[in-house]
Amino acid sequence: MDPRAERIYKAAAYINGILSDFDLHPTIGIVLGSGLGRLADKIINPVTIPYRDIPGFPVSTAIGHKGNFIVGEVGGKTVIAMQGRIHYYEGYGMELVTLPIRVMKVIGIKYLFVSNAAGGVNFNYHVGDLMIIRDHINQLPNPLIGPNLDDFGPRFPDMTRPYDLELIAKAKDIAAELDIPVHEGVYFGGTGPTYETPSEYKYIRIIGGDVTGMSTIPEVIVARHSGIRVFGMSVITNEAHDDYAPDYMNDGHDVVVAADAAADKMSSIFEKLIASL
Repeated sequence: MDPRAERIYKAAAYINGILSDFDLHPTIGIVLGSGLGRLADKIINPVTIPYRDIPGFPVSTAIGHKGNFIVGEVGGKTVIAMQGRIHYYEGYGMELVTLPIRVMKVIGIKYLFVSNAAGGVNFNYHVGDLMIIRDHINQLPNPLIGPNLDDFGPRFPDMTRPYDLELIAKAKDIAAELDIPVHEGVYFGGTGPTYETPSEYKYIRIIGGDVTGMSTIPEVIVARHSGIRVFGMSVITNEAHDDYAPDYMNDGHDVVVAADAAADKMSSIFEKLIASL
């Protein structure tokens, strides 16, 4: 067996062994980004599985990422949530960055909900705003480079609609019902861990990006490769413009604080969207 597949199935078997004791069969995966782990508090009857206990699993080291799977009920559905993701900038290769998505596929998820903290390069976006991701621009290494894992999907997967149009439409209706303003735009993904320079922010805006971050896209690519339907949302945690005051600095702690402040709004939309499935 391909060593990559062996690692995936071994991790999934460990998790399934725990879930079988509780008769839990999640069909929805959730990735909770920087500062957004509070959505895990909405999970009813949670079962916590630390990443460090899972065979062959990487450990999340980023600020605001606790490093657990949380399994339980949201909106009447059984979900498995990543309370913290794995980032390329932590030094992990793409095989490990995307390992949790493939493990969740083996466990049985049909939908993946991804969230992240992002800088708003669009001048109309402000700290605390929410953006539904309708498309992305990838400047991270593609996680499908290398021999194809035929058990999971085709060699050349289509990415015409990486983010599910039906889920986007439902989310917009839900946001309107809840009176929560949302943007809809394009996520630009870079490697990090540096924040972008003012000229890079300008470049991202010129080529069509509305927000910029350091995650999400590899997870989405692997999910779509596996036939999983995807919905994504960004919280704007800083205004990533190119006209800063001379003493301005981006700060990782401020990003987490801003994400926390918007978490309740995002959680409400996710909860109702999950309930609609």
